[in-house]
Amino acid sequence: MKAFHFLRSASVLTLLYCAGHTIGMPWTPYTDPEATSVLEAMKSHSFEAEGFKGTYWDLYFGFGLIISVYLLVQAAVLWQVGSFAKTDAVRVRPIVVSFLIAFVIDAALSWKYFFAVPVVMASLIAICLAIALVLAGRTQAARRSDSSNKPVPASI
Repeated sequence: MKAFHFLRSASVLTLLYCAGHTIGMPWTPYTDPEATSVLEAMKSHSFEAEGFKGTYWDLYFGFGLIISVYLLVQAAVLWQVGSFAKTDAVRVRPIVVSFLIAFVIDAALSWKYFFAVPVVMASLIAICLAIALVLAGRTQAARRSDSSNKPVPASI
């Protein structure tokens, strides 16, 4: 398999991560009375800051939507990077490293603050990206060895 296969896999997993996150809206898995009272307090306490007038619930809900949008964009970019990797896997390595770092941090933060599903999703995406990075590096090494075996043209 080549790097672009794993980049495309990471893209599809990121799209599934986005879908799961969005379907989980409004992101409140707890229904016990104490949690419900916290949610009600978030919805009822309004404040004004920097021209924004709303509630903590507005911030919580809005950030949840923003995360869904960012996950969707990440899935699209990873798909495009996979397309670029078909022709030049070496050039996509810095982009893959950036995404890999982001998803490793995502997995760590999910482990600390959330539950198993986001940990598993972010970890699987990170694994795909790590494999793509290694395979892209092998492509680079193969190109170097191919170019060193080519005869040098005689200068005139």
